[in-house]
Formats: sequence, structure tokens, C-alpha cells
Amino acid sequence: MNHPEPANSGQASSDDVLVIGISSRALFDLRDSHQVYESEGLTAYSDYQVRREDVHLKPGVAFPLVKKLLALNDDDIDHPGVEVILLSRNSADTGLRIFNTIEHFGMKIERAAFTGGESPYRYMEAYGAGLLLSTNAGDVRKALEKGYAAATILPGSASGEHSGQLRIAFDGDAVIFSDEAERVYQERGLEAFSDSEREAAKRPLSGGPFKPVLEALHKIQSAYPIDDNPIRTALVTARSAPAHKRVVLTLREWGIRIDEALFLGGRSKGEFLKTFGADIFFDDQQVHVESAQAHVATAHVPSGVTNE
Repeated sequence: MNHPEPANSGQASSDDVLVIGISSRALFDLRDSHQVYESEGLTAYSDYQVRREDVHLKPGVAFPLVKKLLALNDDDIDHPGVEVILLSRNSADTGLRIFNTIEHFGMKIERAAFTGGESPYRYMEAYGAGLLLSTNAGDVRKALEKGYAAATILPGSASGEHSGQLRIAFDGDAVIFSDEAERVYQERGLEAFSDSEREAAKRPLSGGPFKPVLEALHKIQSAYPIDDNPIRTALVTARSAPAHKRVVLTLREWGIRIDEALFLGGRSKGEFLKTFGADIFFDDQQVHVESAQAHVATAHVPSGVTNE
């Protein structure tokens, strides 16, 4: 991931800083404003936002996640750091309410792109962002096609607000890993998938779109003691034995620690994610996303064979 120098002067300079672009509708609850736009049009929406620019917005689904990510920069620990960039389809005029709310909550988000209705994902490269979190599925797909990690934040309850630890859960195939194994399953069935994974157990999987994100989190984690760490990661996958072995050996080959690995063998993921206490869960398949959405903040990664 190519990143700029960290904005927070308290962090050491590093090319490994995790730079995240987030949409305003993922960060704050803009449902009322969006309803005005949908029903009355852009002019009415602009008037609505300007009249309320001193009325602070309520936190959105991704707010607790972003708050915990930014809090990592406050630690007196030498690690790469995190920067969050606001990428919004608002104009600068209507976006003033959003920045007023950011200031109200004391969030250190200093950079933003207000694009007046155009897709803001185009500015990811210029800002050095490696991850896009947005409610706009079209922007997410375009970012993935350009090689960025990206996910669509879905409506639901924010999770992890009452825990001080940042907890992030990932699906495996087509998210952390490539979809090469998932293609075998989709095209030839479970038995062929199991046979293929058993035979390829010692051959590492290729990286998926979220491998760089996991790597960046691992580098931050590595600055802290294992038993007193502000970040905890989990792999939550439908895989089971014998297909688990290739996953374990792949992560070992990459030199990445994952704190928890749940091999569910097709079981519904929602209750497991609730137990883990995920601040966010990333998955490529709608069935798993729907299961998770009732329990934790969830993001769909439209990557791989199941999304073609």
C-alpha cells in the first residue's frame, strides 16, 4: 500500500501508515438528510444541510470503528499510525455540517474531498488511501477494480462501542485471500474443493484485496505486547478441516498473526461475530453478510467469483 506521511505529528514517519477513506454516510447518520435529497431534490437537500449546519449529526455505523482507529495515534507507542480521510459527495457548502460534527466529537480527521456529486473514490491515490469504506456500492466496486481494498458499509447497529479494544473480523476467501479456492467450490462443489485444498495445503494462497489491510494492522499490533494489545483480529470462515490447513500455513508464510480463527464448516456467522465483539466484519458473500448484519457492523466486499 502506498501511503503519505502520517498527518499526526506524534507518530513516526512511515510508508506503512494505514490510510482509510470513509464516506460521510458511513461515519454519521445522514438518513434524514438523504431522505430529503431522495424526495425533494438537490436544492432542498442543500438548504436543509445549511440550515442545520450547527446541528450535530448522530454517529453512524462506522463511527465506533473510526474512533478506535484514530485513538491508536494517541498512544505513546512507535507504530506506523492511522489516518482517516473523509471522502464525500457533498459540496464544501453542504459538507460544513459534517466537519462541524467531526470537530464536535473531537475526531482528528483533517483531510477531506467534497466532490459535489461526483465519485470521490478517484482521489484515493492522491491521498495515499489503501482502504475505502463507503455506503455507495458503485464507488466500492470501482475502487476494488482499481486494486484497492474497499467495502460497502451496510445499515445496521454499530457494534463494539463499549469495548476499548479494536476488534476486526475478516472472511477468508475473496477477502484476505484470493478467490482461487472459492472458484473450485462454486464450479465443482464441496468434495472437489476439499480434495483440491488437501492437495494444495502447503502451497500458500494468493492475497486478496484485504491482505494489505491485515498487514497494516499487524504492523501496528506488533508494536504492542501480545497480551496487552489494542487490536484483536479474527478470521471467520465457512471452511472446516481439512481445508483449514492451507489457511494456517498461508498466514504463517506471510508472517501475519491472526488472533482468532473460527472455522465454522458452513455454520451461520452472526452469533460467532457477536461473541467475538467485532467492531466490523468484512465478507464477500451476501448470505454471510445478512447473518452478521443483525449482530455487528458489517461491510460487503463485492470481490471474487460470487460477485461476478
